[in-house]
Amino acid sequence: MNEKTDKLKRAPLAYENEPFLNSADGRILRILSEYQEPLARFRREQIQDTVVFFGSARFQGSVAAKEYLHALEKNDAPASRDHRDNMKRAEAAVDMARYYEDARRLAFLLTEWSIQIPARRHRFVVTTGGGPGIMEAANLGAFEAGGKSIGLNINLPSEQYPNRYITPALNFEFHYFFMRKFWFAYLAKALVIFPGGFGTIDELFEILTLAQTDKLAKKILVVIYGSEYWHRVINFQAFVDAGTVSPEDLNLFKFVETPEDAFRFLRDGLTQYHLGGAPKKEKEQEVLPEIARTRP
Repeated sequence: MNEKTDKLKRAPLAYENEPFLNSADGRILRILSEYQEPLARFRREQIQDTVVFFGSARFQGSVAAKEYLHALEKNDAPASRDHRDNMKRAEAAVDMARYYEDARRLAFLLTEWSIQIPARRHRFVVTTGGGPGIMEAANLGAFEAGGKSIGLNINLPSEQYPNRYITPALNFEFHYFFMRKFWFAYLAKALVIFPGGFGTIDELFEILTLAQTDKLAKKILVVIYGSEYWHRVINFQAFVDAGTVSPEDLNLFKFVETPEDAFRFLRDGLTQYHLGGAPKKEKEQEVLPEIARTRP
């Protein structure tokens, strides 16, 4: 037998072993990374708490929606069924564009107010899912007010790209939905729900369930924007009538109709529940206080 003179090649360090990190056995490390890496960035960027905006990714601003409708109206193609369907959707998009503009305005008002709060860290930072539609509108409003904003994007097969108005250092990409949801809830002091689809409803009812079952160690204000839309989509009173929720559970949220009304409600509630005695407590808090820990 020939004697081997070559040294055995060094094995890769476990944390540099990409096949292992991307395997089923490495899943726990990937999950922990989606907790620890955002935590480190939030600390570095001095983010104390947030106001989360949810809503449809499909809404456009008024200008873009009207331009698309006008382009269809000029189309000389025969009035096919597809064309009629496209026209119907385009007309609906023009109508729903008001929610894009309202989210933009509300985020502007909220950010303009929050950046004036005397604090060592950034308070009530506008946070979205990082994509288009209502998410883009809220990030845009915060950007226009001169404040930071957060985007918690999700890696999807359809490639949802982050909108350009997110503060670059606060642009996140998640693989796991549950870790993304954790970060939505963990820092939130308020939730603003604009008209949306399945995802928006899922996020609304998750927070309402945590509040209803007293699993939040903090007060989260929940604003549902646009009662005309939401009363057509969900019959909240039917829950009470059927005995599936208590009448007082409907006090867990508030309907609002204008950006100004929403801002006043949020400003007053955030001041009452989260700014009272803030200067005295500020020194006692860690960079990221345990504000969303569930009760034992």
